[in-house]
Amino acid sequence: MQQIQDWLASHDTEDVIWLGIGFLAQATFMMRFIVQWIASEREGRSIVPVAFWYFSVAGGVMLLAYAIYRVDPVFIAGQAGGLLIYARNLHFVRRDRRSNHDGAA
Repeated sequence: MQQIQDWLASHDTEDVIWLGIGFLAQATFMMRFIVQWIASEREGRSIVPVAFWYFSVAGGVMLLAYAIYRVDPVFIAGQAGGLLIYARNLHFVRRDRRSNHDGAA
């Protein structure tokens, strides 16, 4: 516990806040796997629920912000690229829902 207190005392408030954002972002990003796991267990087969993509976007945006703050080009490139894929998958989900809704009318 003393090491944590020493670390906090040796860093400014902005660094501590961004560290908290980084951990929150990672937890949000990890939730997508938990959501996917629970949904797959319920169905008895591997599925990817829509919530997976929303957690991917939310966690990805927060991790990208953290990566930009840390000025980590590898982390920035990885998160930015992933966000394009997550957004594209949400586009497909919305398009399919719209076409299923229009076809049912």
